Parts: sequence; structure tokens; C-alpha cells
Amino acid sequence: MDRNKKILSLMGLAVRGRNLTSGEDQVLDAVRSGKALLVVVAEDASDNTKKLFNDKCTYYEVPIRMWGKREELGAAIGKETRASMAVTEPGFAKKLVTLIDEEDSSDERMF
Repeated sequence: MDRNKKILSLMGLAVRGRNLTSGEDQVLDAVRSGKALLVVVAEDASDNTKKLFNDKCTYYEVPIRMWGKREELGAAIGKETRASMAVTEPGFAKKLVTLIDEEDSSDERMF
């Protein structure tokens, strides 16, 4: 299974276990309350959305990753398109960071 599928599958498991929230308001609430352990923002999200989450995550010291497309993120969790999601369980957050960062570094090696 390639990394993209692993990441999307892990997101699906997290949402079924109620360890992932999605949607701008819910993700912001999770960040502000300290429940968010990782925020994932779609690469094709608007610049305003990226800036909003980058600023909030920096202020509240929550790891953030730009990854995937809105359609992919939504499909992975059984919803419509999603530009942002927050992982609230340490195991899922750690594994997602590892997989996303692994993928980014392997992409850089190709060029």
C-alpha cells in the first residue's frame, strides 16, 4: 500500500474512532481548547484558510501539515470536501506526521 493510501486509511480510522474532527469551526475549537494534536490542511485550500490555520497552530503550538486535496480528505472521512481536519489522539497524530513527513522527504529526493 502506498503512503497516500495509508494516510487516507489512517484518517478514516481516526474519524470512525472519534479521534478526528473536520470543518473550519470544529478544527479551530479543537486547536483553541488544546485537544488538537495535529492539524492537516489541504494543499488546495484557499490562501486565507492556510494562513488562518498556520497562524492559530503557531500561536497554540499545534503541529500543522499541508497535505492532500480537499476531495481526498473528504472522501477519506466519508464527508464532502474538507479543507482542514484536526487529529485528537496521540497515536494517530504521531503516525500521520511520520507518514506525511516521510512522503515529503521522498518527494524532494526525486528532484
